[in-house]
Amino acid sequence: MRHILLAVVTLTLVLSCAGGGVALAGAFSAGPWLGRTWAWGNDTGGIIPYSPEFKVAAYREMAANYCAQWGRLSYITSVHRKYGDFVGFTCMDRPGHIH
Repeated sequence: MRHILLAVVTLTLVLSCAGGGVALAGAFSAGPWLGRTWAWGNDTGGIIPYSPEFKVAAYREMAANYCAQWGRLSYITSVHRKYGDFVGFTCMDRPGHIH
């Protein structure tokens, strides 16, 4: 009887930990999950994770919002249309002059 109870308790703990791990991985990983996309970079530019859910215009808006933190304009430099790759952008002081 003890062996069955121990097996049930162990199985319950393993399944609850696995489910919690999946939930945490989805909540804290980078990408367009939970209605949010993260951009990495600094005042000269950065990258945004690519997802087929978004169009290029959406990436332009994300880059513009990111560069606006420093009062700069944005320019998309590369779009790699492969899931897991990145969209690159630069932040400029004025058109044609990259800081």
